[in-house]
Amino acid sequence: MSDQGGRAAREREAARWFDDEAGPVVRPYAMTRGRTRTAAEGRLDLIAQVIAESRAAKTAEDRTLSPEQVEIVERCRDVPLSVAELAAELDLPVGVVRVLIGDLLDAGLVRVSRPVPPAELPDEQVLREVIDGLRAL
Repeated sequence: MSDQGGRAAREREAARWFDDEAGPVVRPYAMTRGRTRTAAEGRLDLIAQVIAESRAAKTAEDRTLSPEQVEIVERCRDVPLSVAELAAELDLPVGVVRVLIGDLLDAGLVRVSRPVPPAELPDEQVLREVIDGLRAL
């Protein structure tokens, strides 16, 4: 291949990694350092609530965190957000967000709260009987 042909191929490749509106495109596996799973995978279903820990006050200054991780902590500082909400707001695949949250969990910067599954909630009839019993006292 001639030098001119090689340069044209490199320019085509570079154009493939650039979006006119967004700028350079970063592949999801680059954000997660090639990882697709995290040790906390079982705790990070779509409705799991992510809450920033109080010790995560200076995440913007932490150079070990990616910009996406800083954004996750900042968004969860005032109000808990679900994994699905974070993925939608950050416009990232859910798998990538799970890995990033897993890293934040390991660092102690966030905690995850899972809602109680409906099967584990008390039956409405049992609650009514308890209320009726209390009223009878």
